[in-house]
Amino acid sequence: MTGWHTLFYKEILRFWKVGFQTVAAPVLTSMLYLLIFGHVLEDHVKVYDRIGYTAFLVPGLVMMSVLQNAFANSSSSLVQSKIMGSLVFQLLTPLSPFAWFVAYVGSSVVRGLAVGLGVLVVSLYFAVPQFAAPLWIVVFAVLGATLLASLGIVAGLWADKFDQMASFQNFIIVPMTFLSGVFYSVGSLPPFWRAVSLFNPFFYMIDGFRHGFFGQSDASPWLSLAIVGSACLCVSLLALHLLRIGYKIRS
Repeated sequence: MTGWHTLFYKEILRFWKVGFQTVAAPVLTSMLYLLIFGHVLEDHVKVYDRIGYTAFLVPGLVMMSVLQNAFANSSSSLVQSKIMGSLVFQLLTPLSPFAWFVAYVGSSVVRGLAVGLGVLVVSLYFAVPQFAAPLWIVVFAVLGATLLASLGIVAGLWADKFDQMASFQNFIIVPMTFLSGVFYSVGSLPPFWRAVSLFNPFFYMIDGFRHGFFGQSDASPWLSLAIVGSACLCVSLLALHLLRIGYKIRS
C-alpha cells in the first residue's frame, strides 16, 4: 500500500480502534433521542398528513449522525496530529495535497456512513422506514458526509487546540444541524423562520435525504441536490487550497 491508501488506512484504524467511542456512542445518543421524542410526540405530531412522528424522525437522526461524525473525524484527526507533533512525519512524505484530502475525507465518510447505518439499524426497533427512492438516500448521505468532512479539514487546519475546535463545533455545526429540520418539518414553521431556514445548507442535506425515504419533502430534491453539490464543491476546493499552501502546518 502506498500513497493515499496508506494514510486512508491509518485514519480508518485511528477511529476504529476506539469504535466504542466513535461509532457506538453516537448510535446510543440517537437511540435516546428516539426514545424520548418518539415516545412523547408520536401521538401528537403528524407530518405530511400520513407519516408518524417517529418514522419522520428516523431519517433526520440518521443524517445528523452522518454529518456530525464525518466532521468530527477529519477535524479531530488534524488537531490531534498538530498538538502531538506527529503531523511533521506526514509532511516528510511525498504525498500530494490531493492525496491528503482523499485520505482524510474518505475515512471521514466511512465513519459517518458507519454511524448512520448503525442508527438506521437501531431505529428499526422503533419504526420501519420506507425507502421510496434509495438512490436519493445514497447520494445525499455521501454528499453530506463529503461536505462535512471537507469542512472538518478546514476547521482542523484553523484550530490550534481542542478548545477552538470545540467552539467551531458547538457554535456552528451543532446549531446549524439542530435548526435544519431534524426534529420538525420546516413547512410547519411561521413564514419568517421558514424563510430563515432556507438559508441553512444543512436543511437541504437533511430534507433531500428524507425525500429518499418518503418521496416527499419540504423542498425539491433537485434544488437540494444543486445547493448541497455546490456547497460541497466550494468547501472541498477551499480545503484543498489550504492543504496546498500548508496553512498552519508548514510554519
